[in-house]
Amino acid sequence: MKITASLLSFVAAATAQSVIEASSFGFGQTLSPNADSIPGWEIGGESHSPDILSNKIILTPPYPGNTRGFAWSQTPVTQSEWTAEFQFRATGPERGGGNLQLWYAKDGKDKIGTSSIYTIGQFDGFALVIDSHGGRGGSIRGFLNDGTTDYKGHGSGSVDSLAFGHCDYAYRNLGRPSTIRMRHTNAGFEVHVDERKCFATDKIALPAGNIFGLTAATPENPDSFEIFKFVLQSAESGSGSIPAQQNTEQQPIAAQEQVIPAQQQQQQQQQQQQQQQNQQAPADSSATTQQFADLSSQIQLINDATNNLVRDIGNQDSKNTNRQVELLQKLATKDQVSNLDARLQKIEQMLEAIQRDLEGKDYHKRFNQLQETLRSSHLSLTENLLGVITSSTPRMGFFICLIIAFQVFLAVAYVVYKRRRANMPKKFL
Repeated sequence: MKITASLLSFVAAATAQSVIEASSFGFGQTLSPNADSIPGWEIGGESHSPDILSNKIILTPPYPGNTRGFAWSQTPVTQSEWTAEFQFRATGPERGGGNLQLWYAKDGKDKIGTSSIYTIGQFDGFALVIDSHGGRGGSIRGFLNDGTTDYKGHGSGSVDSLAFGHCDYAYRNLGRPSTIRMRHTNAGFEVHVDERKCFATDKIALPAGNIFGLTAATPENPDSFEIFKFVLQSAESGSGSIPAQQNTEQQPIAAQEQVIPAQQQQQQQQQQQQQQQNQQAPADSSATTQQFADLSSQIQLINDATNNLVRDIGNQDSKNTNRQVELLQKLATKDQVSNLDARLQKIEQMLEAIQRDLEGKDYHKRFNQLQETLRSSHLSLTENLLGVITSSTPRMGFFICLIIAFQVFLAVAYVVYKRRRANMPKKFL
């Protein structure tokens, strides 16, 4: 009776919910049939391109920082009642940081793009924010906006006042994925984290037609945000809480109720124990596979970070080599240095010789002798010049006699002229 009732309830729950594949990923064996894209989703980022692996999307890498990544569904949700579940993991240094947003908003990528709750302006829809803002070690908060509130204008400090629900959750460096489930029905809205209720309210109603999306942003000391899956399912009204994960293996259901003897009960118990053992084996195998997948993803992250470091070192080495070549071109050659050294040695030898010649001599006496020689030469030269001038100059008496003789000659000539004029005949009687 009890087994039959539980199986019937499970079948009813499974029938009530169905995966909306157009807005989901990661619900199959692999994340995507190809490594370049996810069908029905647009993946991108700023300062890097998110990595799409076989079991997860790395929205922000562990190195470098100051990066953004997004994953936006390309199909609006037509159901007004739904259940959304996604798994994520955040790893980084001790003082790393960043934020992860799950959006259910109008216009999706065109309006929000790679924005976070701190950089978005006005948007129309719902945002679930996961970060360590405020020094609480990690929190999950819900935000609503009808397109009239400018979140960016409020600043990072006052955004907390706009949240309608929250709970503290230390999500960083857990070594395992964290699971968040959201359920929206006519009865209300609920958020569960790792099967524990985070917050719930019956005062909000989200419209159909919005688009789901995930965005992540990191500072200079980054966190690597990894998304393992996002599964959207249709929901049935009236359920008050999010159902836990159910085992999807179907078991045979009895068509009619019968009275089971003690021996048959014992056989059924043995069969149930055997089935439980058989179920535990795949569960252990699945857990081991998940551990190996996590280990391989960590190794892949380390390899990516190592490749980035090697690339940076190679670039730095090439820069140093080019710088060394430039310096060598600017430096003098070996022959030029040798010639300069030889010239300096010659100058040094000449200075030493001059210094040896000048040592022990009386320069004051030598300069006095030179001064006396110059003075005597000047006096003799002056005397000789005066002698030449005196010897070549006519005597003064000669000039005086010459002047007197000339004046006497003029006087005699004048007297003769007057006499001749007086003896000349007159014109008038």
